[in-house]
Amino acid sequence: MTRFRISESPFKSDNTASNMCGFTLMNNQIGVVVAEVMKTKPNVRVTPLPSMIRVDATNRMDVVYDEVSEALGEEPGFFDNAQFEESMSTHYGRMIHEDDRTIMFANPEDAAEFIGFDLKPGR
Repeated sequence: MTRFRISESPFKSDNTASNMCGFTLMNNQIGVVVAEVMKTKPNVRVTPLPSMIRVDATNRMDVVYDEVSEALGEEPGFFDNAQFEESMSTHYGRMIHEDDRTIMFANPEDAAEFIGFDLKPGR
């Protein structure tokens, strides 16, 4: 009698924290420049794909608007959260927009101080 062994599925459910956050950008002129700026940051991995660009990071990443403006050859203040939202198609992790940057957090608890969320249990 032949016995078959079933291999473990690579698509099994896993609810452990990944400690990752990220976003996808359109693969256009602005998206390419944002990706170029982001790949100079620590703990950030940029993956160009045919129709989009993935930007993934461990724990936290900051998209500093003036760094992108400079890379675009524009004056400070040219690139802002509206342009970032227009270039970005999706994200995962907690996203916080500030006046000068967008911050991505892998863990919501790390974003608590930015959103005014008290992590202490109520009585």
